[in-house]
Amino acid sequence: MTIHIHKDDLPSNLGFGNAVAIDTETMGLNTLRDRLCLVQLSRGDGDAHLVKISSPMKPCPNLEALLKNTNLTKLFHFARFDIAILSHSITPVKGPIYCTKIASKLARTYTDRHGLKDLCRELLKIDISKQQQSSDWGAKTLSTEQAEYAAGDVIYLHQIREKLDEMLLREGRNDIAAQCFAFLPTQARLDLNGFAGMDIFHH
Repeated sequence: MTIHIHKDDLPSNLGFGNAVAIDTETMGLNTLRDRLCLVQLSRGDGDAHLVKISSPMKPCPNLEALLKNTNLTKLFHFARFDIAILSHSITPVKGPIYCTKIASKLARTYTDRHGLKDLCRELLKIDISKQQQSSDWGAKTLSTEQAEYAAGDVIYLHQIREKLDEMLLREGRNDIAAQCFAFLPTQARLDLNGFAGMDIFHH
């Protein structure tokens, strides 16, 4: 694994092929209160690109262009939160979306363990550490432990997607998964507009 740390934006010469894995770190889980601190990206080749976001936030045109790219599939684990914080802080996320947590819930109905650590252990036989999950991501510089943790959240998503796609196809749930993924930007908009705790489809 190679980790590249960038300040405020991506370099202009980076390419991510057809799909990019994305994750975010914030000061908390309230998208309207807690600021975006880090954006992690990987093309699935073992490299991770970490964009450290300053406070106050500066323009990040290259990252914004990537998020707006309608030809690039964005892979997330728990896309609902990441899409909301990216939309609120940078720009709405465009193009195809894939969420490994949703895919896992639809495919792996034999368990209620759908965290990234669980998926890495079962599907890839890899153990990842989640010890830095609640650390101070707003600090001026990232610690080595934080950088390694953040990179681990994106470098395996391409492989996990392949495994889950096989299971979804086998169980006949790939179509409904695609429809769930397509709804995620709307769900993020609902969350940002105060409907996060409401099931609008409930009677």
